[in-house]
Amino acid sequence: MPEVFVIDGHAPLHGEVPVSGAKNSATKLLATALLAPGCSRLERVPRVAEVGPMSEVLAHLGAQVRWTGDNELVVDVPEELGIEAPYEPVRRMRASTAVLGPLVARTGRARVALPGGCNLGHRGIDLHVRGLEQLGASIELVHGYLVAEAPKLRGAHVTFDYPSHGATETLVMAASLAQGTTVIDNASREPEIHDLTSFLQRMGARISGVGTNRIEVEGVDRLKPASYSVMPDRLEAGTYAIAAVAAGGDVRITDMVPGHLELVFEMLQETGAEVRTEDHAVRVTADGSPKPVDVSTLPYPGFPTDLQPLVVAMLTRASGLSIVTENIFDGRFMFIDELARMGADVHAEGQYVVVRGVQRLMGAPVVAPDLRAGAALVVAGLTAEGRTVVEGLEQIDRGYENLTGKLQALGARVRRVPSDQLVEA
Repeated sequence: MPEVFVIDGHAPLHGEVPVSGAKNSATKLLATALLAPGCSRLERVPRVAEVGPMSEVLAHLGAQVRWTGDNELVVDVPEELGIEAPYEPVRRMRASTAVLGPLVARTGRARVALPGGCNLGHRGIDLHVRGLEQLGASIELVHGYLVAEAPKLRGAHVTFDYPSHGATETLVMAASLAQGTTVIDNASREPEIHDLTSFLQRMGARISGVGTNRIEVEGVDRLKPASYSVMPDRLEAGTYAIAAVAAGGDVRITDMVPGHLELVFEMLQETGAEVRTEDHAVRVTADGSPKPVDVSTLPYPGFPTDLQPLVVAMLTRASGLSIVTENIFDGRFMFIDELARMGADVHAEGQYVVVRGVQRLMGAPVVAPDLRAGAALVVAGLTAEGRTVVEGLEQIDRGYENLTGKLQALGARVRRVPSDQLVEA
């Protein structure tokens, strides 16, 4: 029986909340482990739904994946890998293309189903494909599968039209075992890229230029397994910071890297919130009546697109007009109608959302169309008067570990209940 979130809102948040390991990094590090035969160990792996399908993909390829602690995974990779990532687990996640580079590099062949996950509009994989082709792979789409062959990858100079996060990861992984040196220009600079390359360097990869838009990878003959701790989830940290401003209160967010969210914290200060950063924590204090702000998403170090829906939810209570511009994905506004059901004055116009703050939101039944939109509806529910019921928790569970428990620890009145028990709840 599917579950729903039941939120009795209009209560400020107070207390301390720890941040889990980053979902967007953990799933890619699992795929990276395929590059080295033997046992790699990953610590601080979040217990989120997307880790399961990636583990299933690795198992189908011949690796053994097992939990050895609350947040620790061991990946035992064989000398001989399978080559097919099947549709069934792949359709439940976005990260399936992460195994494409390791498989081509290790086996010279790959057959990977096209990814599922959030429907955010056009998210092509053309940069992944073109990059691997420049390294010597031949790739074609056959009945919903990417089929790749490359007897031996060779280093090349690759320039991306756009600093794609996923394509940068694919090329860095593949180039680590390619013959010669690969240069990636206009590479992604996101912190998760740094996490991936740090793990690869532990495995023996030779990589330089990380954190800039030009990454160089000198290929090696063989990589070795390694142990590594997943970086903190900057998007989870941003979620709690934005929730604190939307609902009001005083929240200290721990086990995170404040430098990953500099623009987010600057924006929150513009709304009138007080933001105090520490070495590995941030404290956000607000009265729940944010000032209006304008926000535009851009590739890192710009404002993160994944936090845009939460910002829109927060600004529905602002004292004036805000404009939010989405420059990354063309399908990121599907939650707007759900916010309108709660009394929000929001209108999408092309790549813009116009938000006119209202005095109050009203609890209502809503459906999460994707991961971050689902989190945004939860934030809206925390601020609303009355009861909000959020369906589509399978989306939210893909990216948040124990969201219910962490919000409850901050004083939020939120529960998960089976949908058939909703009347009793």
